Amino acid sequence: MGSFSTPAKMWSSSALLETSCGYLLQELKLIWDEVGQDQLERDKTLLQLEQECLEVYRRKVDNANISRARLHQLLADSESELTHLLVSLGERSLPGRPEKVVGTLKEQLDSITPALREMQLRKEERVNQFRDVQIQIQKISAEIAGQSEVEISSLDAKVNEDDLSVKKLEEYRLELQRLQKEKSDRLLKVEGYLSDVNNLSATLGIDSSKIIKNVHPSLDGTCGQKQSKNISDAILTRLNSTVVSLKEEKQTRLAKLHKLGKALTNLWNLMDTSYEDRKLFSHVTDFISVSAAEISSPRSLALDIIQQVEAEVERLDQLKASKMKELFLKKQTELDEICKRTHMEIPSQSVIDNILNLINSGEMDHADLLKSMDEQIAKAKEEASSRKAIMEKVDKWMLSRDEERWLEEYSMDENRYSVSRGAHKNLKRAERARITVNKIPALVDSLIEKTKSWEEERKKVFLYDEVPLLAILEEYNSLRQEKEEEKQQLREKKRVQAKVEQENLFISRPSTSNRRLSNRSINGGFGGSATPINRRLSIGIQQLRSNSINSSSQSISFIKENKKAMGQTRQTSHVMNDDTASIVSSVHFSPLYR
Repeated sequence: MGSFSTPAKMWSSSALLETSCGYLLQELKLIWDEVGQDQLERDKTLLQLEQECLEVYRRKVDNANISRARLHQLLADSESELTHLLVSLGERSLPGRPEKVVGTLKEQLDSITPALREMQLRKEERVNQFRDVQIQIQKISAEIAGQSEVEISSLDAKVNEDDLSVKKLEEYRLELQRLQKEKSDRLLKVEGYLSDVNNLSATLGIDSSKIIKNVHPSLDGTCGQKQSKNISDAILTRLNSTVVSLKEEKQTRLAKLHKLGKALTNLWNLMDTSYEDRKLFSHVTDFISVSAAEISSPRSLALDIIQQVEAEVERLDQLKASKMKELFLKKQTELDEICKRTHMEIPSQSVIDNILNLINSGEMDHADLLKSMDEQIAKAKEEASSRKAIMEKVDKWMLSRDEERWLEEYSMDENRYSVSRGAHKNLKRAERARITVNKIPALVDSLIEKTKSWEEERKKVFLYDEVPLLAILEEYNSLRQEKEEEKQQLREKKRVQAKVEQENLFISRPSTSNRRLSNRSINGGFGGSATPINRRLSIGIQQLRSNSINSSSQSISFIKENKKAMGQTRQTSHVMNDDTASIVSSVHFSPLYR
């Protein structure tokens, strides 16, 4: 129906036009007839009217063609733009729009215009989404790069409108998420560094804001400025180096306090400082066994605290210098007592005098001196401990020798069997002493064996009061053997003399008158001399035994004195043997025995 309506309207318009033109032409003819216009003029005018009408129709047709061409171009441009929008937005077709559009140009243009407008709005929205994402990406990238706020605010995203697909937008969003996570991680690192700086500065007694401002002003939150923190690699590096330097400073100060704390403790122990005086610096000595990671209390490692401790150590050092001589003498006395108690070698007085001179002159380090003395005392105690078993046997040997000397003196007593007060106690003691004396050889052999083992283990000589113990023991064994040999010789000589007297007694027997005369002579002239002779024999034997015992006693102290004592003993023994022989001979051949 639409296709036939337009020609009908055109025909009616043409008919109306023809009617109007015919009426006007008829009116023009009437005018010409009335005027008497020439026929040639009439034809010329009619031809001109026809040409003017054609010209008007031609202009109208040309204008219509131009309008139609414009509509075709507009429709093509719209379709091309729509296609480009679909491609750039990543869509194949517009939902709800047919693939092929029919109808007039205006109908087709009217049908594509809403779709094109919709796609343009979607493109604008998509471009805004791209721009927002890209601006955020650029801002975060600029923050990571460390650019200033002015540089960041002047950023402008250039969106590529040829690719506005959802896939591309998702790629940008993923990149934005990655950058946001990196920014978050960097902020966490910055906050961690700032926390470390604040904690370390508080422990060291330093103003943390100055340190943070030196790194970057944007990191200082005390200024009140709303400025994003710089999270660039350079700032992270500077923060890390700042934290490392603060930790090194903390470790340095702690090491210094460790040293000062140990020095304080040593000085306190040396000078017996009271608990009240120690309590003032107890917080310092508590750090001796504490690591740097365990210290976090504010101002615990401040410089003024370290300076106070240094001043206290210096004061105690000066006080220690005045007491060092007393401390040295005290430790020297302790060392001497250990050496005397265990009969070890005592340091010579000249060495002690030299050390005291060095202390007075200040040329010797007090700490080294006390350390050396402590080492000597420790070595002396260790050696005394190693000598303990041998010294116990030496003491037992000394006691046994005392018993031996007492038994010898007791054996020389002529009245030992007399009935007197306390005689039975001496008899019991003599019995115990004989048991003890009989054990001496085994005890000496055990001592020699232990001493040799000690010397082989220590690669040194076992000294007893600066004399080798083995020499003392061997000297004792030698003297004991000589004394036993002398006793054996004396017993043998007595046995021979007794045998000779007995033979002489039976060979020459005097008569009764002679025997009576002899008895009278003895009773009258020699009766009083028998007792002195016997007493002389007893005294000579006692002197012999006493000299032997004394020489044995002296041999335990010093080798040189032992040798001198041995010489005296041998001389005395030879003299006493001669005197004893003459005394025994005179007694045996005395008339008293006849």
